[in-house]
Amino acid sequence: MGGLTGIERITRLLQRKKADRIGLYEHFWPDTQEAYIKSGHIKPGEDLHDHFNLDLREHWTFNYVADLDFGWEVLEETEDTRLVKDGNGAILRRHKKHSTTPENVSYTVKERTQWEEVRERLVNIDERRINFEGYRAAKADAKAKNTFFTYAGANVFELMHPLCGHENMLMGMALDPDWIKDMVNVYTDLTITMQEILFAKEGKPDGIFYYDDLGFKQKPFLSPAMYKELIFPGHKRTMDFAHGQGLPVILHSCGYVEPLLPGFVEAGMDCFHAIEVKAGMDLLRIFKDYGDKIAFMGGLDVRALYNNDKNEVDRELEAKVPFIKQGYGFCLHSDHSIPSNVTYETYRHFIEKGLSLGGY
Repeated sequence: MGGLTGIERITRLLQRKKADRIGLYEHFWPDTQEAYIKSGHIKPGEDLHDHFNLDLREHWTFNYVADLDFGWEVLEETEDTRLVKDGNGAILRRHKKHSTTPENVSYTVKERTQWEEVRERLVNIDERRINFEGYRAAKADAKAKNTFFTYAGANVFELMHPLCGHENMLMGMALDPDWIKDMVNVYTDLTITMQEILFAKEGKPDGIFYYDDLGFKQKPFLSPAMYKELIFPGHKRTMDFAHGQGLPVILHSCGYVEPLLPGFVEAGMDCFHAIEVKAGMDLLRIFKDYGDKIAFMGGLDVRALYNNDKNEVDRELEAKVPFIKQGYGFCLHSDHSIPSNVTYETYRHFIEKGLSLGGY
């Protein structure tokens, strides 16, 4: 079965069917590409997906910002940071010199009253939210290279907090759950309607890649019961729609979310990404519990690459890949994006060693 294309390989692993080898995919921080250019290993503008022959492509197609016409307003600037206000009315401090999560300073939407003021902008579909041209080009490029092509985007939890912030959202879950339910419904309707428009005009992708970071170190943001009541309905509807289109669903969630996995599986998740080790996730344990139900992408501790010690990389791969590949549903991927302190040589070795262990 040698010589499968990326689309053939990923399609099979999402169905937990035997392929020629495990899949290959990865995320990189923007400054990692810059580091690899400076080291002379890749050319300026060269695509890392092409360079490493990754099996999957994503395209982030939708714009969910509340006010499409606002743009960013710089409120304050220092040598290292900018304080900006965005189209959601969120005030964020962003670092200018490297990629990092912004500091959440304040939000205009803090409770139901402010939500009602922006709700109509999200209910009434504006096709400017859909990047038809970018999707079309990415889809054609993936087809030409025989790679598995996914529509990628945030799901409901990850759509709400940019508008109101984690703290206000979580307080709302406890004190005003009907407000949260309404936001979940609005964002779910918006996502499904825009996918209907996009797919009708530009054709379907090969799969859906949803992002919803529901955990942090050692804990999820909410209990399984609260997940089931508030977030699960959005997950279920969006995944049911995808399956109704014949599209498998990959769900990304950083942090410790193991208590939420039964809900993810019930909602219809076909593949789980990224299985973050430093947050408390254990790929082998999760595989034992769910390997007969879902596929896996990630779970390989990126910290094993930080020292650029190939023996350390080998130990991480040898401890997991030979076991996980037995389920025929595994894609080689770190448990987080590759940072710039991981050298090109180390990452190349990670790929070569991992795929040598993952052949069938």
